[in-house]
Amino acid sequence: MPSQSVLVIGGGLAGLSSAVALAEAGHRVRLLEKRPHLGGRATSYTLPDGSEVDNCQHVTLGCCTNLADFYSRVGAGDKIRFYDRLYFSDAQGHRSTIEASPLPPPLHMAPSFLLFGALTFADKRSIADAMLAIARAGGNPPGIEGISMLEWLRRKKQTPGAIQRFWRVVLVSALDEELGQTDARYGIEVFWKAFLANNSGYRVGIPSVPLADLYEGCREAVVQRGGEVRVRYGIREIRIREDRFASAVLDDGTEIPAYACVAAVPHDVLLNLLPKEMGEGNGFVAGLRNIKTSPITGVHLWYDRTVMTEPFLTLLDHKTQWIFNKTLLYRSAETNGRDTRPSEHTGQLAEGRGQYLQLVISASYDLVLRSRQEIIDLCCRELQDVLPATRDAKLFKATVIKEINATFSPAPGVDRWRPAQATPVKNLFLAGDWTQTGWPSTMESAVRSGYLAAEAVLENIGEPRKFLQPDLPFEGLCKFWAERRKKDL
Repeated sequence: MPSQSVLVIGGGLAGLSSAVALAEAGHRVRLLEKRPHLGGRATSYTLPDGSEVDNCQHVTLGCCTNLADFYSRVGAGDKIRFYDRLYFSDAQGHRSTIEASPLPPPLHMAPSFLLFGALTFADKRSIADAMLAIARAGGNPPGIEGISMLEWLRRKKQTPGAIQRFWRVVLVSALDEELGQTDARYGIEVFWKAFLANNSGYRVGIPSVPLADLYEGCREAVVQRGGEVRVRYGIREIRIREDRFASAVLDDGTEIPAYACVAAVPHDVLLNLLPKEMGEGNGFVAGLRNIKTSPITGVHLWYDRTVMTEPFLTLLDHKTQWIFNKTLLYRSAETNGRDTRPSEHTGQLAEGRGQYLQLVISASYDLVLRSRQEIIDLCCRELQDVLPATRDAKLFKATVIKEINATFSPAPGVDRWRPAQATPVKNLFLAGDWTQTGWPSTMESAVRSGYLAAEAVLENIGEPRKFLQPDLPFEGLCKFWAERRKKDL
């Protein structure tokens, strides 16, 4: 083993997954994170009263195979609870559900889709036509290059109701961007991989603990193999000499050499760390300046009584997109729903006397400049539509967390600006959901990038090894159609 360690800059999912993979491959890893905690944008914080809140509720899907593999590697797999039934509510509070049936894909969702009360017959017919077009093309219909998802839906003659109450509801939450600013390929892949190609790809996995608790095993995985993990270590510069990575310079001027470096920081941060010429003109990361970001807002509400019975709800016709019943999600993981003690994570009142809800609003551009109280008032009014018990309940605590640059915007053609994990600089590698992963800005994409960066490091030093996991297998008619489409290409 080389005498120097592999340096990983950044303790988000991309950095953590690359660090764990390299440590498992027998390399001494030194991971440095600027913040006081691991997890990057997918972490949690402790409030002054002891309550722990996620910066924003993050969920996974059954089709996120690499994220599942990462959680398993660090001992967090049992902290994710999967749900086979999805819950929806319209503006009048009427509930609808979607779940798989025994029918083979892509027909497995058809029975619950036909009973989905929030859509008209015309809506359902147009959606079925578009979904069939995706499935018959093996997830890769022709003519989608460079156009937005909204444009593709219009070409497929989707009704206004179908666009607003189905396609937008799913995709804005999944991709953190409006349909008119989303590459059609990404929107189509969400439905292909999650709802069509496999009967379990749609299952929603929700952490049953605060997000920071998911990363406890990451530190151990690195340290027990001779590495180290440091927080509150800010990097101000990455030094390159003779087209090779030379060192990283800490905020205090300390220089840290390594025989390889994985830079797993946000794309705009990377531009400030590398030599100026690499981000300008024909520099290999100059394209990153063309990648925009989009915001997510998380709203945390504590009521003095139980106001919600479902584990989560997806809302139609509202600014709020998701409601998560954190009281139930935390408790059900501990004792299968029977625990009546106050939760150490929520700081809430006992069962029957209080409930903690977390709301999520993706692509929340118009909330960025609004005050905390304006956002709370908006969300409370919307909850009264779908959770009538909130009308009489007392809100005794609330907080708002805005992630202004939560994800990169999956704009049409954005892939041409996303760099590979291996770079022209010898021994310098990149990780981040914004690199070339084949996925949009998701936790799955971040882990894929970390695994790909680790593979690139090992390939560079003559120790090739694979970490990237395959997608879920195609099933039913989708398997036939995918194989036919592959032959046609």
